Amino acid sequence: MTVSFKDKVAIVTGAGGGLGKAYALELAKRGAKVVVNDLGGARDGTGTSDAAAQVVEEIKSAGGEAMANGGSVTEYEQMVEMVAKAKEAWGGVHVLINNAGVMTPPERQTTADGFELQFGTNHLGHFALVGHLLPLLREGRARVTSQISVSANQGAINWHDPNWERSYRGGRAYSHSKIALGLFGLELDRRSQARGWGITSTLAHPGVAPT
Repeated sequence: MTVSFKDKVAIVTGAGGGLGKAYALELAKRGAKVVVNDLGGARDGTGTSDAAAQVVEEIKSAGGEAMANGGSVTEYEQMVEMVAKAKEAWGGVHVLINNAGVMTPPERQTTADGFELQFGTNHLGHFALVGHLLPLLREGRARVTSQISVSANQGAINWHDPNWERSYRGGRAYSHSKIALGLFGLELDRRSQARGWGITSTLAHPGVAPT
């Protein structure tokens, strides 16, 4: 049975390509109104990444509804803008897929806000996004799915140096970021159940995929 998302509002982070693009296109195919977020790359005149704009055009050309948010989940101001756009255009949010991710850059890099790139993108960006979206997620009794990794079964949270400023190891920092995202997803579901928010928070690992 094909599940319909007609008139549902969905936000997909990291949807400029790979799995995120596939999620966005499939949700639109099933009737959802999709907010396409992308990690960045080349930008057009509006600040929207070319990749995100192309996904929006694909959805619209197939008769669906979509818009690009104009920034990356790692860019705080653009993220707030995305929430405002979604609220103004469509009201509540019914689906959020926390898919955007960075994996094992060989050298330590940081987000615009100064966080280690993997931790800032994979976990902190989504943590902040959910915080801003919380009223809309509650209104839509949303399903939030956070994309973790098999690497979350390895390593540990680096509590003493969460930003990897003292010594950087790409693989360990990646595992650290995905464990953090997983813990957040579980805690979001626990709090939702305890407080009656109506949000269902789940974790997903798609398998090893050449994205």
